[in-house]
Amino acid sequence: MPRFTPPPSKLPHVGTTIFSVIGALAAEHQAINLSQGAPNFPCAPELIAATHAAMLAGHNQYAPMTGLPALREAIAAKAAALYGHDYEVGEEVTVMASASEGLFSAITALVHAGDEVIVFEPSFDSYVPMIELQGARAVAIKLAPPSFAIPWDEVAARITPRTRMIVLNSPHNPSGMVLSEHDIAELSRLTANTGIVILSDEVYEHVVFDGQPHRSISRYPALAERGVVVGSFGKTFHVTGWRVGYCLAPRVLMDEIRKVHQFAMFAADTPMQYGLVEMLRTPQHYLGLVDFYQKKRDVLIAALKPSRLKLLPSHGGFFVLADYSAISAASDSDFVQQLIREQQVATIPVSAFYSDGTDHGLIRLSFSKDEDTLRRGAERLCRL
Repeated sequence: MPRFTPPPSKLPHVGTTIFSVIGALAAEHQAINLSQGAPNFPCAPELIAATHAAMLAGHNQYAPMTGLPALREAIAAKAAALYGHDYEVGEEVTVMASASEGLFSAITALVHAGDEVIVFEPSFDSYVPMIELQGARAVAIKLAPPSFAIPWDEVAARITPRTRMIVLNSPHNPSGMVLSEHDIAELSRLTANTGIVILSDEVYEHVVFDGQPHRSISRYPALAERGVVVGSFGKTFHVTGWRVGYCLAPRVLMDEIRKVHQFAMFAADTPMQYGLVEMLRTPQHYLGLVDFYQKKRDVLIAALKPSRLKLLPSHGGFFVLADYSAISAASDSDFVQQLIREQQVATIPVSAFYSDGTDHGLIRLSFSKDEDTLRRGAERLCRL
């Protein structure tokens, strides 16, 4: 009798993510968790109250596939107020079951087998697998510390007739880099008169520091006409476990994205959408994030000043990178595990954000934590 032969893996080089590995090790050693970009403080009580009220009112069944009309209207109004672009509510705004689902739906819908997609590494670890699942090739362009600036000459050299998409992330995870006007000009120049789609991961859009603006591609008509913007309510309202995000895109792109979304998830959680509508009625809930997180960044930086770690600039997002070369010559992965076991502090090795494991001797620290956690974690790191 023939034995069952399993099909070949679509992702043969992918194993358990580093976040799961570090999370399990941190739990085992009861480490202070500065690894995940997940807040350890509560969300706004009014968000809980509004969501609970929606549940009690019976809003517990499927939402419309594209999202509650009131939430899509609020998203479009926010984009218009902040970035000056008017997305058509009915056709160009879609609520997603997380920003990750938005990224997946956009890549699945718009990238075909044989296409090439430019990504900038270090990058969020889901980009490359999502691309490879389409039978496409990820073209990785490396960003170098300490600035992690995009090398536009190299981008120009790597664009080919097969280039279908460029994936951007600003503020950038893990480096904290933010796009400049020079970056926008170069991106506009290189994609003009092409069929290249820009997928812009803007989940940290409200966390840009030191007076800099967030340069959403929505701000720039030439980019918005070929662009898909992905946003996250989880990051904005401290509810990463709720898994609600959204996509903004011109209709010609959104029509295709919705085809994937309706079969992948159909709709995001209904009562959460009602709660988020209420939060968006008060812009300060998201406009106040800059001061909120900049204070946390500065608390962590100040607390680590006596340490032997060399901190790199953090211009946005939830993270700061640290060079540990004055402490150890170990690989970043070994150093992170050493920190967990010996100092009970969890961080993330930056090599995990490179598809080839490039190791610059850097670790990523998250400051999306309460100030007591930040100070206690820094105190332990100062012992090194």
